Amino acid sequence: MEQFPEKITAFLKKHHVITVATCENNQPWCFNAFYAFDEETHSFYITSHDDTKHIQQVLKNAVVSGSVVLETEIVGKVQGLQFSAEMTLCEGDMEKKASKIYCKRFPFATLAPKVLWQIEILDAKYTDNTLGFGKKLNWSKNS
Repeated sequence: MEQFPEKITAFLKKHHVITVATCENNQPWCFNAFYAFDEETHSFYITSHDDTKHIQQVLKNAVVSGSVVLETEIVGKVQGLQFSAEMTLCEGDMEKKASKIYCKRFPFATLAPKVLWQIEILDAKYTDNTLGFGKKLNWSKNS
């Protein structure tokens, strides 16, 4: 497996909101969530409730896509990650690890019950105009 680019990891560590798209029966839906990024597994950890539309869709189709972007009007500063991933419920040891990482990033989360989900990146394209206009870094778990 090709090593996950450090530039992408550094970018993801600076941000905290993810947009994720789900789909069921050709009916797409997107949602936003706070995330904590796990460098080791190339995964985002988020919290969400079972009764949401996106979780109901994920339970039927775990393949998702999404993005994390820097909001800017300055073209030379455009940065963002687009990805495809698999989203699964964190259970057992994974839940313990995810909770530790998520609560370290968001200490307020220790005060409330939470259901954690893992979004494991399968393919990614990172655009970073600070490296040159339209500069892209691509990564695939299967490369």
